[in-house]
Amino acid sequence: MSTDYAYDEEGHLWPFFIFTIALIATLPLTYMLIKRSRDPAAAFKRIQTNHKHEHTSLIESLRTQEKRKDRKLWLMLSVAVGWAVMAYMLYLINTTDVPAQKLWNPYEILNIPESATEKVIKSTYRKLSLKFHPDKAKPDASKNETMDDLNSRYVEISKAYQALTDEDVRNNYIQYGNPDGKQGYSINIALPKAIISDGNGKYVILVYSLLFGVLLPYVVGSWWYGTLRRSKEGILMESANRLFKEFKENIDEGGVVSALSTGKEYEELLKGDKADAGLSKVESRILATGETSPFAGGLSLKDKEKLEDLESGPRRKALALLWAYLARIDLDDATLNKAKFEVAPIAHSLNKSFTAISLAYMNTAPLLASYYTSQLLIQALPPKSSPLLQLPHFTPAVVKAIEGDSRVHTTVQGFMDRPDAKRRSQAVKKGLLTEEQYKEAVGVAKQLPYFRVAKAYFKVTGERFIIPSSLVTLVVKGRFVPPGSEKVPGVNELDLEDIDPAEDDLDALLGRKAKRQIGKDENGKPIMATQADEPILPPLAHAPYFARDHSPRWHVFLTDSKQGRVAVPPFTFAQFDRPIFEEDGRTPTFNMQTLKAQFAAPPQAGHYTFVMHVVCDSYVGFDTKVEVTLIVEEASKAVELAAEEEISEPEEDSIAGIMNAAKGGAPPTKPKRRKEEEESDDESGTEEEEDDTSDTNTDTEPEN
Repeated sequence: MSTDYAYDEEGHLWPFFIFTIALIATLPLTYMLIKRSRDPAAAFKRIQTNHKHEHTSLIESLRTQEKRKDRKLWLMLSVAVGWAVMAYMLYLINTTDVPAQKLWNPYEILNIPESATEKVIKSTYRKLSLKFHPDKAKPDASKNETMDDLNSRYVEISKAYQALTDEDVRNNYIQYGNPDGKQGYSINIALPKAIISDGNGKYVILVYSLLFGVLLPYVVGSWWYGTLRRSKEGILMESANRLFKEFKENIDEGGVVSALSTGKEYEELLKGDKADAGLSKVESRILATGETSPFAGGLSLKDKEKLEDLESGPRRKALALLWAYLARIDLDDATLNKAKFEVAPIAHSLNKSFTAISLAYMNTAPLLASYYTSQLLIQALPPKSSPLLQLPHFTPAVVKAIEGDSRVHTTVQGFMDRPDAKRRSQAVKKGLLTEEQYKEAVGVAKQLPYFRVAKAYFKVTGERFIIPSSLVTLVVKGRFVPPGSEKVPGVNELDLEDIDPAEDDLDALLGRKAKRQIGKDENGKPIMATQADEPILPPLAHAPYFARDHSPRWHVFLTDSKQGRVAVPPFTFAQFDRPIFEEDGRTPTFNMQTLKAQFAAPPQAGHYTFVMHVVCDSYVGFDTKVEVTLIVEEASKAVELAAEEEISEPEEDSIAGIMNAAKGGAPPTKPKRRKEEEESDDESGTEEEEDDTSDTNTDTEPEN
């Protein structure tokens, strides 16, 4: 058996080859283009408001410009060419007649039915032999026949007759489908022969050399160098190194803002003459006397000294623009105003790297400073400014009228908790807010997703006690209660429980589906319902001055207040398991949300008191800080306690209790030890859930 190779000289197969190559290259490029063209913000709801400030159109244009950046021109052209080539190849495939490969059939050659008898076969063969014998037959010129065609036809007739009459030839036909026995393979190469013949081979070698010797190393090298140039947070490694040098253990938000100005990314934005153009004007505006702070830009004296110590250049210009952005100072120059809004997203991306650096040191102060700086950048607020400035139309004058001479700023929640009449009397005045502006500000406040923690406790799945080095789960239960919400329902105790999945519920144990308790049956067993698989996303952050669409994130972590260290690194939550708002996007559902963070328990038994932080990265003053205590029992003691709890007197409604009563015994009461434990828990202010494995619960939301 041999193998024959033939080139596609008639052009039957090469369209399939080109179509396959184009498909392999075009599909990934198309996916990249669709992914970049898709607006991630389209899946999120937005805070409903008609508020527009004087720079709203500029902010919107910068957001649109950023979305278009991801749609590379070369990518769009490559995808268009790829689909055009595939379409043309499909056209050729559909319009080109490909010769069909027919199976060798002796009955078809002799033109007789398969039911023909041996007599008919011999008679037909005799007639055809006389007709097509090379000595008697003559080529038909009208059909372009040659003697070779007649000879081949005669040979086929002879083979067909032998296949039906000769035993050996018939066996070959039956076994291999051919009277000559097993045949060799014929492989057609889907390339025209002219490509590698007639002296064209050198061009093929040149093409292969360019593809594999130049283009492929260039693409791989560019990709590898690009990964080395940037950190996992997406910023340049040089910028990350500069931020590392700026890190200090006692850094505050102003120090973080100054550190963020070291980013190399600003050099592209402020290259050439842009680094110095208008710098003096920006600095004069931010260093002017402010209404509620020493400087209009919200700088402290230390921040001012840092700015003035810098040499003129991209960093000083970037830092001045950042302070102008945070203080919402109008620079009366279109170019400067645009640059002011462009530096904020860059600073926000750099701040992610600074957060990672802070986590590497595990110090609480720098980590909180980085999170608070994120809030300030998204809301365009200077450090230590009032959270009320997040509301539409609220100016420093309005804030001063509300806060008075208080040294403690009023939060949005605190303001909205006041009676409506009092709020109006403070904010709606001549020179402050009009009635329409007040209503719009209140409408926005009632849509802000404030996460109110209801309970926090520790547990180990499937266990009643926490022992050293076990895998502990911090369960945080809370509801989104927007400021000023009315008719807030009381907390359902069932919603505060975290029921372990049943041992036979493999789907829940393996994380394939989530369940929550919706009630209890007549025997007191929990009734579980499967939750929707589709994640619930919070509305996009209300950030009218930030030139990006941003989805809020909540960071939950534990710190040691005595040492000022992070005990459990942050767990970030950007989606939730139950709806936050109704379909109208304005009415809160007050559904209980569950946040879980797992970590290893301390290696030693004891009582560990931590400070739990729940920090939102998008809103100022929406954070929660509460103490929680983790009780770790010795492994041996936990076994003893579990064994003691399993040994109890027969209950009155149990079979053992009925039998005891039948003997004349009195119905048993609760064991004294359990009663003493309950009294001890009441005195310590610590509640113990029947199904929880933690001895520590922290309630921070009062029931209504």
